Amino acid sequence: MAQYSGDIRKMHTEQGENDTVQYQLPIGDELLPMNALIGQQIGMSTNGEIHCIACGRATKKSFQGGYCFPCMRSLPETDQCIVRPELCHFHLGTCRDAEWGQKHCMQDHILYFANSSGLKVGITRGSQVPTRWMDQGATQALPVLKAPSRFAIGQLEVLFKGHLNDRTDWRKMLKGVAESMNLAARRDEVLALVNDELSAKQDELKWQTLPDAKTEQINYPVLTYPEKVSSINLDKTPLFTGNLQGIKGQYLIFDIGVINMRKYAGYNLSVNY
Repeated sequence: MAQYSGDIRKMHTEQGENDTVQYQLPIGDELLPMNALIGQQIGMSTNGEIHCIACGRATKKSFQGGYCFPCMRSLPETDQCIVRPELCHFHLGTCRDAEWGQKHCMQDHILYFANSSGLKVGITRGSQVPTRWMDQGATQALPVLKAPSRFAIGQLEVLFKGHLNDRTDWRKMLKGVAESMNLAARRDEVLALVNDELSAKQDELKWQTLPDAKTEQINYPVLTYPEKVSSINLDKTPLFTGNLQGIKGQYLIFDIGVINMRKYAGYNLSVNY
């Protein structure tokens, strides 16, 4: 029996053969290849230890996917503008860390359409394409606009949210492959709807359309999708064993339920198989 133990982080992703996502779980100082474990019986357990993914201090509770309370209150990567980019305040000189903001917010960002549990709009740094889409479990994605900052792309996303959903229904996403759609056609339809509002913000936000962008197709290593999605909570179920049926987004799909590995970043975990 093989065993890996240590603090975990969200799974690393990359597209492999046939556009199928390859997953690795950072655990301690090692990277555990997860695709090879699909179809196997796996045991997971946590000893209750949680360490902040930023400062490393022990914490009884994890905030915003792996941070202790002080870091959650002070770091730029946990500020409200991470969830609501239209509230980015770097340009006002009030960023929690100007150097971090310059590196992460003052660079090209992409507004995209994705198909995960249906059509949605989202934004990400250009350097996070296609990682962002794989983390969300999207089976199709298409870049639509580019803007030079997080604030600018956030302002544009607000316009699109008047016509499109901006959230993934994670339960629906985990029940199967989303029905294929023509994202380029949907892009053209929605751009026509927001054309006047977009044009009015051209000088201010310096956005560009991406008419030559191609739709990205993404496949996930899943043997069987669950008919009913039930979530495994490590705080309530610190030890469990199940057959790994697949991986999609940041979720491991077991025959006994699904677990969002990103949610438990910083937890000390043991994996046995």
